[in-house]
Amino acid sequence: MASPRSTATGGLGFRGAGRHNVQMTGRTSADNPTVGRQPNRFNNLSRDESELGAATDSEMGSDYLYTVQIPATPDHQPMGSTRDTARPMDPNIAKKAEQQFVSSTIFTGGFSNQTRGHTMDKMMEDEGNHPQLAGVRGPTCAVDGCDGKAMRDERGEDMTPCDCHFKICRDCYIDALNGSGKCPGCKDDYTVNDDPFSQNGESENDMHARALPPPGDDSSRLERRLSLLKTNKPGMMSNGSSADFDHARWLYQTKGTYGYGNAVWPGEDGYDGGDGNGPPNMGSLPEFNDKVRKPLTRKVSISTSVLSPYRLIVAIRMVVLGFFLMWRVRHQNPDAIWLWGMSVVCEIWFAFSWILDQLPKLCPINRLTDLAVLKDRFDMPSPDNPSGRSDLPGVDIFVSTADPEKEPPLTTSNTILSILASEYPLEKLSCYLSDDGGALLSFEALAEAASFARIWIPFCRKHKIEPRNPETYFLLKGDPTKNKVRSDFVKDRRKVKREYDEFKVRVNGLPDSIRRRSDAYNAHEEIRAKRHQMESGGDPSEPLNIPKATWMADGTHWPGTWTQSGKEHGRGDHAGIIQVMLAPPTAEPLMGSSDEENIIDTTDVDIRLPMLVYMSREKRPGYDHNKKAGAMNALVRTSAVMSNGPFILNLDCDHYIFNSLAIREAMCFFMDKGGDRIAYVQFPQRFEGIDPNDRYANHNTVFFDVNMRALDGLQGPVYVGTGCIFRRIALYGFDPPRLRESGCCYNLCCCCAGKKKKMKKTKSQKRESEVTGLTEHTTSDEDDDIEATMLPKRYGSSAVFAASIPVAEFQGRPLADKGVFNGRPAGALTIPREPLDAGTVAEAINVVSCFYEDKTEWGGRVGWIYGSVTEDVVTGFRMHNRGWRSIYCVTKRDAFRGTAPINLTDRLHQVLRWATGSVEIFFSRNNALLASSRLKFLQRIAYLNVGIYPFTSIFLLVYCFLPALSLFSGQFIVQNLNLSFLIYLLTITVTLCALAVLEVRWSGISLEEWWRNEQFWVIGGTSAHLAAVFQGLLKVMAGVEISFTLTSKSSGEDEDDIYADLYIVKWTSLFIPPITIGLTNMVAIAVGVSRTIYSTNPEWSKLLGGVFFSLWVLMHLYPFFKGLMGRGGKTPTIVFVWAGLLSVIISLLWVYISPSSGGEAANSGGFTFP
Repeated sequence: MASPRSTATGGLGFRGAGRHNVQMTGRTSADNPTVGRQPNRFNNLSRDESELGAATDSEMGSDYLYTVQIPATPDHQPMGSTRDTARPMDPNIAKKAEQQFVSSTIFTGGFSNQTRGHTMDKMMEDEGNHPQLAGVRGPTCAVDGCDGKAMRDERGEDMTPCDCHFKICRDCYIDALNGSGKCPGCKDDYTVNDDPFSQNGESENDMHARALPPPGDDSSRLERRLSLLKTNKPGMMSNGSSADFDHARWLYQTKGTYGYGNAVWPGEDGYDGGDGNGPPNMGSLPEFNDKVRKPLTRKVSISTSVLSPYRLIVAIRMVVLGFFLMWRVRHQNPDAIWLWGMSVVCEIWFAFSWILDQLPKLCPINRLTDLAVLKDRFDMPSPDNPSGRSDLPGVDIFVSTADPEKEPPLTTSNTILSILASEYPLEKLSCYLSDDGGALLSFEALAEAASFARIWIPFCRKHKIEPRNPETYFLLKGDPTKNKVRSDFVKDRRKVKREYDEFKVRVNGLPDSIRRRSDAYNAHEEIRAKRHQMESGGDPSEPLNIPKATWMADGTHWPGTWTQSGKEHGRGDHAGIIQVMLAPPTAEPLMGSSDEENIIDTTDVDIRLPMLVYMSREKRPGYDHNKKAGAMNALVRTSAVMSNGPFILNLDCDHYIFNSLAIREAMCFFMDKGGDRIAYVQFPQRFEGIDPNDRYANHNTVFFDVNMRALDGLQGPVYVGTGCIFRRIALYGFDPPRLRESGCCYNLCCCCAGKKKKMKKTKSQKRESEVTGLTEHTTSDEDDDIEATMLPKRYGSSAVFAASIPVAEFQGRPLADKGVFNGRPAGALTIPREPLDAGTVAEAINVVSCFYEDKTEWGGRVGWIYGSVTEDVVTGFRMHNRGWRSIYCVTKRDAFRGTAPINLTDRLHQVLRWATGSVEIFFSRNNALLASSRLKFLQRIAYLNVGIYPFTSIFLLVYCFLPALSLFSGQFIVQNLNLSFLIYLLTITVTLCALAVLEVRWSGISLEEWWRNEQFWVIGGTSAHLAAVFQGLLKVMAGVEISFTLTSKSSGEDEDDIYADLYIVKWTSLFIPPITIGLTNMVAIAVGVSRTIYSTNPEWSKLLGGVFFSLWVLMHLYPFFKGLMGRGGKTPTIVFVWAGLLSVIISLLWVYISPSSGGEAANSGGFTFP
């Protein structure tokens, strides 16, 4: 999971002044590219000079600012570096000291700003003691006059470069080397370890066995700039088998035996005597890889006893709908032609919408994974991996938050803790928190979570805790000792529970703590300014302009958003920030101890923690930051520079990992045969805190268990925003390997199909050649300059990011085996990665600056797509449109769980945002009608339905008023309720119910969930979907931008009534259409019944028809009206005002258009316009 590192020509050769502030300049002299390194400054390549086509290190000289090299292996095997110190430093000590410095430094910078590194004394009020934790407590440097922290290794042990064990900090050690080269303690010369990497039983030669040697002088410029891991291991063949014959495998995998009675014994020259001709009775030697290996995944088809009737009923219903619509068109109602016309148009649209929704459901499948096979293949010792280190690829996990007031820090912290406790190789896991608000509250809450992780993570590993969200775990009902076998579980649980309660108190008290601290520092600054004013002879009565800053725990200004916004410290105006909260772990396990300082006994427990990074991208006025999509793309670039995991998991701050094996479940699909063509694995969304009756269909089980499972049988499910693991290079806009162009059905009816196909083929071939040149090194030297100029236009100016692309592509491949195309050799990802250095983090600051995406393809073809409030659906559509597949992974134990808004108003606003995004998709180039031929037909239908479904609200609104209009007018949608109409109606209803029952059988949902979904479809369709259509049209036609408020996340702290939000009624204009529909139908029923009863010629058939459909509407709106009633008479007064007003208006309108006396119309109950 290593990333390319930037090798700095002086990365350790500086000291901070004052509070250890280190500046990394962003501008250098263009006239003199060999500017020497200045004292106390760390120079990094500026954005003006980071051209990918620049000269190499050998062409520029050793004094160039810094060079960028891709590691020889995906785990970044050292390639050497250039140093200008007077005395060489021990490489082992240098790298560990550099990582210690990085983890204790907060980096800031951005557009037209210098990149600065501020070494923090502490991250929070209470310091932790885990060796990976930023700002960890430790011994002080023993040099006189220095109060810095002494160097420590990744295990928390003192790291002394001299045999006298003199404790020294990193900066003093560098000064000593640059000066006399002697130890300040014993005054002897420092010695450098000749072989610092020969540890853990593996020599340097062994670690380099699978490394690609540095390129020679005859290599092309592209090969010098970008390199991929190759294998130099002797005896390694293309199919992964050894050149030597394995007798044990032959015995195990065949019927052969050794002993008396065997016809053939192996001779000294092998089985064939060395002449190439095998014995006639033995035949050819067995090829062991011909044996079918047990797959990591398998499809489980739906039973034909369920699926066949399901498809048959769909066909029958489609035929019946066709005949019914033909019958409706031919049999008009001349007495109420307007009523007949509106009903026929609505019914035709409903049939079309139903077909769009139903066709993609014809091929549902289930999938199963085999985690035991995954562990045996990637985590167990083998001839290719004798050390037994994990050969799984790295995973970078993104968590996004924007406002700590609406997204409680405690909820985000629990999500982070569940991620850090995942059952995945620790050295392959990296977690990134994107704080788009740049709030100090989120920063310190993350620091508290990192500190508590040193207790929570070992506890989870020791006792196999599930779930690994501490808030959820400690609220579980039932016996906590079930299936627990260790005798100290109860004692450990009690201690950890107490620590968690204290952790919650600290996090909940952070807002007040930050406010009190900032007030104290600001008051102190005002006193100092006042004293300075008086000493300088100023007027004491003149007011002082002292900014109200927000202060960090170490007494310095917070570089992000201040509580009282100031210049360059507002929500839309602050520098980029990166802080490594937990440094990358070591490759070897780090076992704990029974020390009294530990809360629990961790003697046999690995106490390492995954890497944890805080990131807040730079924001400046005048730049379009593209909301969440822009934040996700900033995370993609940051992670590519710092860890470069080939797979990315993105989670919302309120969605935590419920199943610690979830990531391994996804890896089964990516690492299986054909997995290199999978763009992402989507997990279903499961929610907690939903009321037992699921009044507003918050679980959304019909979508996640019916529609998404059915799409998995086509080209794959759509991307739904969270709980999804991506292949990194799929986000980079690459096409899948082994892509086969298929003919499009539209080409058959297009006269210019041949010309368009030729143009598309030329464009596709050009793109394919560019990608191939980047990842496979097949371009010539003449094409290197062209490629170097294309990469900045596509991905930006960072050479480090561009260099990480082929590494991520290689690491994401499945293991090479027979029948596996585009595989990588086994054991290629077992090399430990390099520690972080300051140059890497400085480059990460560069790629999150606000200017970086200018004139690039970010948001257009690369990364999350911009221009829609539903960027998730558009991003998934673009991948499917390029030919990628996706997988729907439903696990026995829910993979992820989150929260959903159970309040009616919040729920409608959530649906409004989704529907508005769908309207935007329909009127954009992301419309499925404009998709390429790589998108399968039924998948195209599914995406077309995504863009069309909000428009159904127009016809639904009209259709919900038709029963009331029928009752008011005394007419019906048909002239007479004859037998044909009733048979059609009965057949359509029965087939709909039969389909519902069969969907329940093959999807596993309940009929109640299906009915709740139908009810909320009407509620949302008559309110949120209708508003979304008008908002989308305003944006398309008038350019009116749409803004949405962030959905509030519940912190889950109201234990007295966890469903309190369900009964809160917050008025919104979205309530008006459903209220109008409901009142209109209720008044119409009363009017129709009274008129029919007192009519001289009652028409009961038309009354029954109108009342039946009015009750159908009211039954669907029942949850809506129940929600309006609130609880305990807390219904807002405006609801009653609207109800009374609408009732009066409807009654007067009916009296006006149908008076009680004065004509034939009144006696017959007919309808006459005034």
